[in-house]
Amino acid sequence: HSDQGCQYTSLAFGQRCQEAGVAQSMGSVGDCYDNALAESFFATLECELIDRQCFGNHAEAKRAIFEFIEGWYNPSRRHSALGQQAPKAYEAAWRDAA
Repeated sequence: HSDQGCQYTSLAFGQRCQEAGVAQSMGSVGDCYDNALAESFFATLECELIDRQCFGNHAEAKRAIFEFIEGWYNPSRRHSALGQQAPKAYEAAWRDAA
C-alpha cells in the first residue's frame, strides 16, 4: 500500500508490479488518515531504533529491526489505540473472545 506519490503512480512502476504479480494499492488523494497506522509504526521505528544506531551493513540493520519488532514492539510496547495493551496481548485477548 502506498500514497499517491509520482513514483507509485508512474506507468513504469505499474508495469513492474504487473510483471511481478503484485497488486497495486494506493491511498485516496488528500486523506491523511488512510495510512495512519503504518505511518505511525514507521515513525516509531525511526525514532526509537533507526535514528539511535549506526548499522555496519544491511544484515545488521535487518536483524536489529526484526529484534525491535518481535522482541519488543509486538510483545511489550503498549499502544493507546489498543487500550494500552501490547499488540501480542491484544491479539491473544481478541482470539480468546472469538
